[in-house]
Amino acid sequence: MEASAARTPIHRRVDEATGGVRAPLRIDPLLLLATLGLLACSLVVLGAATQDDVPGSPYYYVVRQAAYAVFGLALMALLARMDYSRIRELRYGLYAVMIGLIVLVIGVGSTARGSRRSFDLGFIAFQPSELGKLLLILCLSAFVVDRIRRLRDRDTTARAMLVALVPAMLVMLQPDLGTGLVYVVVVLAVLFVAGSPGRHFAALAAIGAVGIAITLVAAPAVGVQVLHGYQKERLTAFLNPSEDPADAGYQQNQSRIAIGAGQKTGRGEEATQTRLNFLPEHHTDFIFAVVGEEYGFLGASIVLSLFALLIWRALRILTMAKNVYGALIAGGIVAMLMFQVFVNVGMTIGIMPITGVPLPLMSYGGSSVLMTLMAVGILQSIHVQARIASTAKGRVPTF
Repeated sequence: MEASAARTPIHRRVDEATGGVRAPLRIDPLLLLATLGLLACSLVVLGAATQDDVPGSPYYYVVRQAAYAVFGLALMALLARMDYSRIRELRYGLYAVMIGLIVLVIGVGSTARGSRRSFDLGFIAFQPSELGKLLLILCLSAFVVDRIRRLRDRDTTARAMLVALVPAMLVMLQPDLGTGLVYVVVVLAVLFVAGSPGRHFAALAAIGAVGIAITLVAAPAVGVQVLHGYQKERLTAFLNPSEDPADAGYQQNQSRIAIGAGQKTGRGEEATQTRLNFLPEHHTDFIFAVVGEEYGFLGASIVLSLFALLIWRALRILTMAKNVYGALIAGGIVAMLMFQVFVNVGMTIGIMPITGVPLPLMSYGGSSVLMTLMAVGILQSIHVQARIASTAKGRVPTF
């Protein structure tokens, strides 16, 4: 078979529009810039925060984070070169893999601090729930596309919620409340982008309010504990962190002290909250507090500006997707990133509860870094395919 015969119709139209000259891969350079900038910031901040954490290995976390970043960038490049629409055909298999991995980790995963969330593979603590965020977006988007003509039916919204709530409940059993909430936000975002009626969201909000009331008030009143004691303390401590400053409110108090001490340009080597280990989990959950203390308002502004650039470009890609499936995937990824950034930064400054949600591309952790870079790769694929489709139709891309 000749090479031209194996070409897809859309690529043949591109060759005709460009005179047969193959154009280079047209990725979004600003999205790539934001991604590389956040990875660079992560390595710099980790180097400052963890140099005394492992005796004899001042670059222990930096080297591993760099390795995760390199491998993740390779995955991102591979995903950017593929047509994301083909993933739709794999939706049932990917959903089964997601559920299977989450169930397996509950049964035989490694235990850390009373939770079973990961498999210890030596070089990485693989956390299936992190990969599940991206897999859920891909599978859920495919499900909604299949039922796009029945989007106004309550049955469609109910089934979409069920698709997301099954893995969300399994993740919460690990227990991992923060990641479970990310799953819920993803399904709401996908339904919103698809155009589900407002009355469906109002009904879901009412059901959610009732569920929260049962979980926090009604169930404990009759002796049924849905949440662990420390989870309830974390969820409510941010409302009045000074009430129990030595226990439930300790983490947020120390985080707020660290950020406030950084002032305009940071304390550098005199960042006592970080370097004397007053700030807990300074390489994972509270890495933004490290940014605030070490580099001050200036450093925090740079990091938040890079996140703003990342989210802006993801939203731009959502609007230019060549089909509904791409738009729904981009919408789910945008919601996932925005929610994690808002919750993580919010908990460091005391306006959100501590839920263990990592700061994308900044917090130390292989699973989170790899998943986020894979999500960026999918976004780049949507961008590339949109430009190919636009060129094939004879339009000059302006994005």
